[in-house]
Amino acid sequence: MSNTASAAVRSVRRIAGWADPAALQRARLTVVPGVRRSTAPRLPFIALITAILLAGVIGLLMFNTSMQQAAFVESRLQTQADNLAARQQGLQSDLQRLDDPQVIAAKAQAHGMVIAGNPAVLDVPSGKVEGTPAPATADSTPQLWARNPKPTATAPKTKPVTSPSDSAAQKQAKKQAKKQAAKNHAAQH
Repeated sequence: MSNTASAAVRSVRRIAGWADPAALQRARLTVVPGVRRSTAPRLPFIALITAILLAGVIGLLMFNTSMQQAAFVESRLQTQADNLAARQQGLQSDLQRLDDPQVIAAKAQAHGMVIAGNPAVLDVPSGKVEGTPAPATADSTPQLWARNPKPTATAPKTKPVTSPSDSAAQKQAKKQAKKQAAKNHAAQH
């Protein structure tokens, strides 16, 4: 190790021997006076960052609010669509019921319309009437539905079964109701 140290000293002396002593003086380490760096004012920078953060938070709140409103509108419109679909289905079934030929014929009969009798046919080239025309009458119109009497359910009538305690409780409740009615009547007069 002493070899290495002596080699370093020799190397420094060799450099120092041919180097200029003024350059060596300048090369020594000294404290360099601080160079004043130009610093931007901090207040505008902080204000800019704060404004950006504030704008971001406000933007997120507005976005969230608009999404909530859209969800409410969607829910209301979905409910309205469901109601309209149910109404359409009801109207469709009413239409099918009213389009039934028997219903149409029954309504026509209710309004006094009858089925035409034997028609007379006019043969245009010969000018001859074929068939005997007959007026339409209600008697000639067949019944659309056979008028079958509806079966009536005739179940034997029985008294409800009550226990003696039930009838006693009912009598007691009737007595109290009569007393209350008498008090109310006396209070009114």
